[in-house]
Amino acid sequence: MASTSRIFEYFVVCGLGPEIRALDGLKGFHGAEEMYMPAFIDQFPHSGHALYPPPPPQLPTCVLPAGVRIYSSRLDANDVSTYPRSYPIVLTEGDGSKIYVSCIAFRDPICEDIIEAYQIPVNSFADKCICFVSHSPCFQVLRDALEEIFVLCFSPAGCSKPLWDIISHVVSNVPLPTPGKDRVLFAIDNCLLSAETPPKEWLPHADISFQPLVQCLDVDKLIQLFTAVLLERRILLRSNKYTLLTLVSEAICHLIYPIRWQHVYIPIIFSSGVDYIDAPTPYMMGLHSGVDTSTVTMDGVVVVDLEYNRITTTEDIPPIPESEHSFLRGEILKLLQPNVVAIDYMKINLGSMGDYSLRTATKSWGQDHDFQLRLIFLRFFAQIMSGYRNFIDNALPTGFNAQAFLKKRSRATNQPVESMSMIMQFIETQGFLDYLERCSNTEEFTNNLLDKLQDATGRGQSPLAIFPSHVADPEIITIADSEIEGSEPGNRHCYKGFPANARTEEQEEKRKSILALVGGASKQVPSSPAVRISGGPKAESLSPRERAAERERMVLDIKVKLQGLWLRLLRLGATEDPLSSFEYGTILALIESDAEGIGGSGFVECIREHIHSGWQCRLTDEQFIAVKELLKTAITLASSRDDVSTIRDALEVSAEMYRKDPNNVQDYVQRHLLSLSVWEELRFWDGYFEYLMENCSNKSTNYVTLVTAQLIVMATHMAGLGLPDIDSWNMIEKIAERNNLGYKQLIKLRALLTHLQQLRVGYWGVPIGKGQPPPSYSMASPRALDISDESEQPAEASVLGRSWVHSMFSRDRSLRASSFNRASKTDLAAAQKKTQTNMRILRGHTAAITALHCVTRKEVWDLVGDREDAGFFISGSTDCTVKVWDPSLRGSELRATLRGHTRTVRAISSDRGKIVSGGDDQSVIVWDKQAFKLLEELKGHDAPVTSVRMLSGERVLTASHDGTVKMWDVRTDTCVATVGRCQSAVLCMEYDDSTGILAAAGRDVVAHVWDIRSSKQMFKLQGHTKWIRSMRMTGETIITGSDDWTARVWSLTRGTCDAVLACHAGPILCVEYSPSDKGIITGSSDGLIRFWENEEA
Repeated sequence: MASTSRIFEYFVVCGLGPEIRALDGLKGFHGAEEMYMPAFIDQFPHSGHALYPPPPPQLPTCVLPAGVRIYSSRLDANDVSTYPRSYPIVLTEGDGSKIYVSCIAFRDPICEDIIEAYQIPVNSFADKCICFVSHSPCFQVLRDALEEIFVLCFSPAGCSKPLWDIISHVVSNVPLPTPGKDRVLFAIDNCLLSAETPPKEWLPHADISFQPLVQCLDVDKLIQLFTAVLLERRILLRSNKYTLLTLVSEAICHLIYPIRWQHVYIPIIFSSGVDYIDAPTPYMMGLHSGVDTSTVTMDGVVVVDLEYNRITTTEDIPPIPESEHSFLRGEILKLLQPNVVAIDYMKINLGSMGDYSLRTATKSWGQDHDFQLRLIFLRFFAQIMSGYRNFIDNALPTGFNAQAFLKKRSRATNQPVESMSMIMQFIETQGFLDYLERCSNTEEFTNNLLDKLQDATGRGQSPLAIFPSHVADPEIITIADSEIEGSEPGNRHCYKGFPANARTEEQEEKRKSILALVGGASKQVPSSPAVRISGGPKAESLSPRERAAERERMVLDIKVKLQGLWLRLLRLGATEDPLSSFEYGTILALIESDAEGIGGSGFVECIREHIHSGWQCRLTDEQFIAVKELLKTAITLASSRDDVSTIRDALEVSAEMYRKDPNNVQDYVQRHLLSLSVWEELRFWDGYFEYLMENCSNKSTNYVTLVTAQLIVMATHMAGLGLPDIDSWNMIEKIAERNNLGYKQLIKLRALLTHLQQLRVGYWGVPIGKGQPPPSYSMASPRALDISDESEQPAEASVLGRSWVHSMFSRDRSLRASSFNRASKTDLAAAQKKTQTNMRILRGHTAAITALHCVTRKEVWDLVGDREDAGFFISGSTDCTVKVWDPSLRGSELRATLRGHTRTVRAISSDRGKIVSGGDDQSVIVWDKQAFKLLEELKGHDAPVTSVRMLSGERVLTASHDGTVKMWDVRTDTCVATVGRCQSAVLCMEYDDSTGILAAAGRDVVAHVWDIRSSKQMFKLQGHTKWIRSMRMTGETIITGSDDWTARVWSLTRGTCDAVLACHAGPILCVEYSPSDKGIITGSSDGLIRFWENEEA
């Protein structure tokens, strides 16, 4: 049986709607020479009654990328430019999924009510586009069905049923066939169509021909484009045919299988979006040849001219290694030019032609050629990635041991690693890393054709052996034709233009009100900016319905007036001051004098509509100041009315408008709105998050990914405003926890917010007016280009963040730190005041302090309080000295200075009679605690010593960068044993003398646990992804802190991770356990100390 999904999700008509505006945003009809913005005209089903999310709002702009032109004539048989055009487009949603659209664009009569309202010449025509929208890549089925509907509409014989009834039947009843099992037959009037998809074990479904790709580009250019895509360069395709742009883009995406394109993908970009070419991130876009790009910087862009077989770029594309290049080029030539490549072979021995590709020599291009071309590229990947599975290492941050892979290839090919530039770049791409992540998925790995091909090749089998040898005949599913009640068999339905679908009463009223406003707007604009609908004797005589209609009319009047004022404000000359202009004063009056907020919300709506019309959002310095002040006023008044929607819209448009500073860096309006108090309210961000969730384009995606994407949008806005990092994270963290995000998502969100703060503070500095100390991660001002790129479109998280989200966020629900929560934030001011009151400065060292140790009563066995040294503390420094301090002696705290180390002192410990210290000089020194003199120097480590521990029985435990943990006997000055060994440097160590349990960790990202009394390793605690800097052992629990920004709580009895503590904005450098509160304390390079309370305590 076919699936419950449908092939045709929507039928959409786009063109000239009732609200006409030019591409520059100016409303109204401005002559036939002007290009106009396309809009939704009709669709089936309506968005509120569909099984699928509504069509994307940018669909009209994408299906008519050049805009809508108005004509005086329709079809001219002698002018091919007037012919209807049929072409496919592909849209990419925020989650990376694709929407496939088949389009037919043609000239159609303009509706009479629009002609009358805008005073357009009678019998005028405009561009219109009908579309089928689907998530299934059934290009040919979508095209055949759409063309049949178009032919029916304009056929002189007409159609047997009303056209929209035929459309609704097709959209509502044709199911998506089950891959490899079904063939669906359906009819459009008298035309029989079929649809089927290949089995899941086959190559991914590609219902396109690859012939246009190989016809437009010769073999060398094809390989060059393939390499550029594989290395994730910025790719711009140029052609004067929309179909060619889409087919070539889709074809090259299929040829890089099993790699997936991870970045921005726009096969046809609308004409006004040419500035997107400047985007710094990888992309693949197609642009009509007629669009001028002379004003755009093309540095680093790989421009592929499909009309002239030409590829130009300012940056070199490293070539594919010679052996794989020769294979790829030879096999493609054999497929494209079989009679030339194998001409001698054919004459000599026709009987040996067993190669599948040679059997297509005499055939015209068809599906067999498409399959062979895809198989050639899959074989290429099998060669260049030979043996890659042996180098997958999940313990590494990337999951792949690239260095070892390259060395192995170097030995196999006798080529130096340095010559493998292309491969080195390839294995660092997001596409390759995404492939490795998918390999860990059981289902994905089972159907991995690359692995199957490598295995088949190793066994000497044909590449065709990886595909099912026999495919059963599909089950035929026939969709019955629709029966229209009341229709007579002989009736035919003929149309002069594409008919409109039946409108609801609400839709009809809205259309009439828009057109009525256009026809009489100049007469209805109020003379005063103040609007009072509820007052006066006239208002009292109106019925509630009339009063509502009057209010709606007045609202429309104000919006029309604001639209004109806004556009005129932007068009002021260079010598005119916007702040003193009539336009600025009138807009300000409309905002301030309207108690109902129509002026403020209308002003923000005008900006939003102007942005959606294609405005580039750049302001002059004078315009910038004026717009900033107007937005501040609108937001302030909206806050007093609790008008959240206006505040939200103002926030978003402020992230789009910018000016250029002297360094050519984009300075957004949003950065200058920090002084408004509304941004500090969690209530606003809670509401904004709910709004984003309700209005996301694809609610069917993974919930964790959906929540994360909306929080990314929020983090971008918070950083754009300049909110303090701590305040921003506290609000994001609370919302994330309420939505059950796992620790992996929390870490990535924290990383994004920190990165944005780095860029903002590094260039703009700390915001004025907010008492935010400079963060510890502040950095030098980045290059102007970097800042410009980062700020290109800060509000569009789905465009800038999609490749980062899909490469850095796992879709699996992560382990939750269920046993620990962060304590509420303490009163920092009071704490600082108390610390300052009791602070003493102890001077003695001449360089940085690198080690501290406090002498406790427990380690000196002070049972009755008679030990003088209980409470002493000992310090080490890069000045190579160890100093002993007695804090009870105010003004004379320094008791002794111990000299013996020749390099930095890194670790200190003590007991009743001795002090032990270790340092970068690879030595461990034991000191007499009473006489303060050197007793022994323990030599044996081959690298700096990082940890020391005094044990009972005159023993010392030490750890070093050489990866060893050694036990020493102080009495004999010898190393008793190496009790632990790690693969890399040991950075921290803990030991329980009562149980003999030893734990050590460091650069190999694994915490090792040994029972040194039985001389065996108990556990390898794996989970951290970067260096482990600190650890504490308490009872049956170990706490570790790492450079991966997390701390982990481990069970010593089970060897498992009980909790992950993730909310710091940097590496965790120290961890501690609080016995009294049974809580955990973590300190990080982000400058914060967090206290984690145990809820189960």
